Amino acid sequence: MQPSRDDFVIAVRSAFLKKENKQKFSLIALILLTITILTLGKFNFKAVDYLKISLKEVAYRSSFIVSVPENLVKDFYQKTKTHFSIYDENIQLKKDLKKQLSKSYNIEFILAENKRLKETIDDLDYFSDEIVAKVLLDKKSPFLQSVIVNKGSKDRVKIGMAVLDGDYLVGKVVDVTYSTARILLLTDLNSKIPVDILPNNIKSILSGTGQENGIIQYVKIENVIENQSKVFTSGAGDIFKPGIPVGEISKKIGSSELNVNFYSDFSQLRFVKLVLYKKEEN
Repeated sequence: MQPSRDDFVIAVRSAFLKKENKQKFSLIALILLTITILTLGKFNFKAVDYLKISLKEVAYRSSFIVSVPENLVKDFYQKTKTHFSIYDENIQLKKDLKKQLSKSYNIEFILAENKRLKETIDDLDYFSDEIVAKVLLDKKSPFLQSVIVNKGSKDRVKIGMAVLDGDYLVGKVVDVTYSTARILLLTDLNSKIPVDILPNNIKSILSGTGQENGIIQYVKIENVIENQSKVFTSGAGDIFKPGIPVGEISKKIGSSELNVNFYSDFSQLRFVKLVLYKKEEN
């Protein structure tokens, strides 16, 4: 005789109840064991200490083994993220490299074209001897603005040498002794140098004012000079090499004066370069 469906359901329920009773018993036994170990631990039994160490080691090993898959997943995620980050960075660097190479090619083309044009008009190239000097004394007055440097004739300093602060023109050598030289600054009232005003390529004279700025003189009325136009040496009169940056135009509203703000701060000069430009035919 086959068992009915109700008998089967009763048997399954009975099995689950037995299993639940076993789980309850296991939980109660674990709690009792824990309380017993904690109680005995107060009496400093070696067996209990060894048991504690063993349980801790089992717990540590178990947690380590359980955490291995999680750590592997995290490590794989980080490596994948880093890989894609490096890949994107590599693509961007390749783009930047192409741009820089393109600029480099353009510069090479411009230099080659400039050289060819110079050869065509039989122009001159300039090369220079540079002497680095330290500013020793700063002489300033309403009529004279100059500095003394610690280089002189013993260092091959000559009158007329250009004086640079970095790449910017600040003055010229006007007096030389054996161990020192005097530099007349562009701000001095006696300073007058030929300049080019770009981008319109207007030739003029830059004069000192005795103040922190210079002024453009001898400009034709029809020449239109915009504010913040750049001022460079023109090379006229063979005083300076053409193309040395000097400053930029500063026009005051309602005034016809063309002031020049110098690129260098003359009150902060510490070291300067004394440069003698020489011409060399192509």
